[in-house]
Amino acid sequence: MKNSLTFTPLFLAIAATIAPFAQAADTPPADGFVEGSSLKINTRNYYMNRDRRDIHTDDSKEWGQGFIGTFESGYTQGTVGFGLDLNAMLGLKLDGGGGTDGSSILPVGSGNGKAPGSFSTAGGTLKMRAFDTELKAGDLFLNNPVIAGGMTRMLPQDFRGVSLTNHSFDGWMLEGGQASFTKLYNQSGHRRIGTSYGALPAHADSQHLNWAGVSFSSIPGLTSNLYASELKDVWHQYYYDLDYTYALNDWVSLNPGLHYYHTQDTGQSLLGTIDNNTYSLHFTVGVGNHSVTAAYQRVNGNTPFDYISQGDSVYLDNSQQYSDFNGPNERSWKLKYAYDFAGLGMPGLTSAVSYISGKTDLTKVDPQSRGYSAWYSADGKDAKHWERDIDLKYVVQGGKAKDLAVRLQWATNRGGNGYAAVDRDVDEYRVIVDYPINVF
Repeated sequence: MKNSLTFTPLFLAIAATIAPFAQAADTPPADGFVEGSSLKINTRNYYMNRDRRDIHTDDSKEWGQGFIGTFESGYTQGTVGFGLDLNAMLGLKLDGGGGTDGSSILPVGSGNGKAPGSFSTAGGTLKMRAFDTELKAGDLFLNNPVIAGGMTRMLPQDFRGVSLTNHSFDGWMLEGGQASFTKLYNQSGHRRIGTSYGALPAHADSQHLNWAGVSFSSIPGLTSNLYASELKDVWHQYYYDLDYTYALNDWVSLNPGLHYYHTQDTGQSLLGTIDNNTYSLHFTVGVGNHSVTAAYQRVNGNTPFDYISQGDSVYLDNSQQYSDFNGPNERSWKLKYAYDFAGLGMPGLTSAVSYISGKTDLTKVDPQSRGYSAWYSADGKDAKHWERDIDLKYVVQGGKAKDLAVRLQWATNRGGNGYAAVDRDVDEYRVIVDYPINVF
């Protein structure tokens, strides 16, 4: 029988509130429920074109306009303060019919498969703060290595559950929680939490995900994170990272770092046997406004490195615009060059160019594996693929359009020797325009 790992909300609440009492006298007073409140609206215009070159079909083109409104209250006065957060999201289809939809910006409609003209959702979060500890219950926008909402499309992903964070010690952050439902970035309603690459049995999405973690940043230039999670009846997942930036002088800096995940099946093992160790190493040299990064990533296991469906909880160096380079037994290398045009008198304009090459042996995957058999390929002994990414972004620095951001992204992915079955030959273009509005 496999060991069970469970973090109940009650246990997390007790653990996170023990330390803060020692520093209660140093906690600043709350701003007040009304005085500390804010209302922000982000408008995001998103165009995406996916040219699937290997299957000779129409390009998947979608263009939409998104609106994300978030209200965050302050906290009521007193030793224990209470507050309320609200959010509302609306997505409008500007183009994506006639067989051109399906790039994941908009929902896939029922019947004819075309995206609806609009989709929307709204939610709220009750919150409580005592000393240096904050408890939230409701709709959560999470961002950590084991559960992070997808932010790469027109609307963000959120989760429904409970979370706790604690900042009692300078340079330390402790957090934990439980989430049972998620709203995917191109859907209106909530659904049970699933996985990105594994095919869970019908009607068997995991009931919930528990997580706990600690972040450390009290040493200048050094950050580190340690997290553990349990996706019920699917996996236990553990994560560790270490990142250090050392400035040789005002002009040159060195930045080594690593990310490591261990994933092990648990409970009913709904995705079958999982024993996966995945890591990535990077080294960046910064010279003025230039930087060059070399990265190596390795997946040790006969299943791909997997994570929460549509989420961004894949904190690996070679997770790119199109591919995560996370196939079973995959090894990948990356070279990236980035430049900040502030060096040419154009602050707000940044760019990056990356090339990544991956290789794996897909024949080692169990063709009878529950959930991951799609990765099996009889001719995938030396399966290969590569991706080239170009990223250009400009943020307006002042005036009435201050903080307006325009981003252009282009990715080219090519696969061979059996890899095309799971990572297709694709040219993908994205144009993203963000305009944040601070109402108050």
